[in-house]
Amino acid sequence: MPHRALVIGLGAAVAPHVVSLLELAPRVEIAAAWSRSPARRAAFAARFPQVRVSEDVHALIEDPSIDLALLLTPPDAREGFVHRLAAARKHVLCEKPLERTSSAAERIVRICDSAGVRLAVMFQMRMRPATRRLRRLLDEGALGRLGFVEIRVPWWRPQRYYDEPGRGTLLRDGGGVLITQAIHTLDLALHLLGPVREVAAVAGTTPLHEMETEDFAAAGLVFESGLLGSLFATTACFPGAPERIEIVGSEAAAVLEGGGLSLRRPDGGVEELVPPEPTGAGAAFMDFPHDAHRAVIEDFLDALDQGREPANSGRSALPVQHLIEAVLRSARSGRRERVAS
Repeated sequence: MPHRALVIGLGAAVAPHVVSLLELAPRVEIAAAWSRSPARRAAFAARFPQVRVSEDVHALIEDPSIDLALLLTPPDAREGFVHRLAAARKHVLCEKPLERTSSAAERIVRICDSAGVRLAVMFQMRMRPATRRLRRLLDEGALGRLGFVEIRVPWWRPQRYYDEPGRGTLLRDGGGVLITQAIHTLDLALHLLGPVREVAAVAGTTPLHEMETEDFAAAGLVFESGLLGSLFATTACFPGAPERIEIVGSEAAAVLEGGGLSLRRPDGGVEELVPPEPTGAGAAFMDFPHDAHRAVIEDFLDALDQGREPANSGRSALPVQHLIEAVLRSARSGRRERVAS
């Protein structure tokens, strides 16, 4: 029997999820899609006429033929929906972040654990071919002894992006550039290099945006392994450039940039291993391929069929939220701060 999926939330992030689900048929079928906004329901129906759009999310959640849900609402709505979905024995694939705070994210993980349902998070950058290739190189020790890492997210969002009600607010989103944009690249760094122990940071809002939360953050990082690193993240760097992680070792430096991967040698040699791809760094923030989204969903389906945790489990998404909170705490206190574990 195919899995039957419910899509909750029809905002900007919905397209790569739905296109991926349609491509994965007949293994999974979309039972229905829902948004509380009539305008978004109408726009979605016009774009995806093959998918049923419903006005009654309560009936959909209670439908016993539906076994999983893609939760794509703004962060402030997620904990409430997870309560109801878990009680109805629905497995959940959630957009990042799990919730606005790490404490709320931890509650979501506990809710799903207690109900015996699987929980995954859409950190699609982990599934890119370049990421997988770099992970193998690190496991093999191909870079030699690691020296430091530089993490850069020089993105751009015009003011009209933040003019949408709730966007960039603590109440709806939980924060600004760190939890909404840079979270992907930060999670990727932790995925590759392990947890961060301590941070020293500055953060704030530049004159280029009117918004409640930060559009700029910079920090020094000390990883649990002793590796040193730096972070720079903003949505005020027009026209926007690809996110970048550079890991420098004694034998080579690996540069993960815009979905591409290259190796640079001390003698000046450069080896291009994976070509780059669009990443939505600028005003057209959904301008990227959906292949990595499809890979996350496919692994989620595999996990359900095999009775295992998804590769992008909910619990694996907690460290990046702890890191973001430590960066902002350090920026407020003016001191080095420990990262919760």
